[in-house]
Amino acid sequence: TRLLDEGAAAVAQKVGEEAVEVVVAALAQDGPRITAEAADLLYHLLVLLEARGVPVETVWRELESREKRIPAV
Repeated sequence: TRLLDEGAAAVAQKVGEEAVEVVVAALAQDGPRITAEAADLLYHLLVLLEARGVPVETVWRELESREKRIPAV
């Protein structure tokens, strides 16, 4: 709740930091670290969605709609 109290801008900055950490871990090819950093990124992204009033269900629906638009190979 502390991060939410700091506002959406602070949460967005944290999402950016976590995204960079995922990239660094991926480039280092460190599976356990990628897993940990990806978990942090997802957590902070969920906090950002909450801070901006965007239900996670709308994100899932968006992904599902994209899946339907991708032609089968």
